[in-house]
Amino acid sequence: MFLNNAWYVAAWGHEIGTDLQQVVVLGEKICMFRNAAGEVFALEDACPHRKLPLSKGRIKDGNVECGYHGLTFNCSGQCVWAPGGGDIPSNAKLRSYPVHEKYGLVWIWMGNAAIADTSDIFDIPNFGDPAWGINRGAAMQLNCNYLLMTDNLLDPTHVAWVHQGSFAQDATKDTPLRVSKTENGVIVHRWMMDVEPAPFYKKVIGFTGNCDRLQHYEVRYPSHALIRAIFTPAGTGGPNGALHEDTFIMDSYNFMTPTTESETRYYWFQLRNIRPDDEALSKLMSEDVQHAFEEDRAILNEVQIGMDNKTSPHIDLPIDGGQLRFRRQLLAMINEEKQVDAQMQG
Repeated sequence: MFLNNAWYVAAWGHEIGTDLQQVVVLGEKICMFRNAAGEVFALEDACPHRKLPLSKGRIKDGNVECGYHGLTFNCSGQCVWAPGGGDIPSNAKLRSYPVHEKYGLVWIWMGNAAIADTSDIFDIPNFGDPAWGINRGAAMQLNCNYLLMTDNLLDPTHVAWVHQGSFAQDATKDTPLRVSKTENGVIVHRWMMDVEPAPFYKKVIGFTGNCDRLQHYEVRYPSHALIRAIFTPAGTGGPNGALHEDTFIMDSYNFMTPTTESETRYYWFQLRNIRPDDEALSKLMSEDVQHAFEEDRAILNEVQIGMDNKTSPHIDLPIDGGQLRFRRQLLAMINEEKQVDAQMQG
């Protein structure tokens, strides 16, 4: 089940050009393209005549022409020409989806277009700040339900076993977690004090010796996450720590777009507070993070298979508290949305 009245990432901006292409979001096939001015549009990907995907057609004089009988639609989805010489049928129209470009991503609103508000798109305070470096990678296809990935991103403990060569350290196994519910999601976090830096971070932080480390795992509804890592010299961290001038911060932004009930498209990038113009560092971090995410993908694809074929119930552990809270609240939001839709239709 999905929450429809929300913004999802449909594509990286560079993935959408002037050619028609099909994108799948929440099980719906969508035709996306840019007009001559570079604006992005998203239409239902099915001609109302015989349901040929519109993405199998072509752009013609700024409109979209179906590849079967030439029905032509403007960028709002209204048919402006049909063969036969008669009047255009009143139901010859396509659903148009609100879209908005931000952070190099194309966002799409899948629910009631009348309430789509671009100010509700996930806020990223330091994006575009020249003092912060950025690294990113291509979108990843996951063969699992999107909630398995939100579970993963509310689970700091898994790094001790899944990411042993990158994010893991002994303290990630058993340092107690703190869970808090916010207005728009759930946060699981912990400070690990006076510990050796994890292998990935040891390569990039600007100090030597032990550190105080924050794991801040935050997932917001419906399926967007901020994973904040803070590394500061030992003795300067903690909830009330002043943080050292050499403190390293990496904010990892993760956007999970359900394509079907069992497949997910995963978009990500990181912002860092050091060496913003260091292309070699950006390359190193992108490659290492991509490797870690591939480790996640391998695990979660297998978890999906295990869940689909289980012969006994799965169990929950105390470390699953954040995940369970998130799932319960998201389900409540989905059910409320369905009730409102039913009342409006009734």
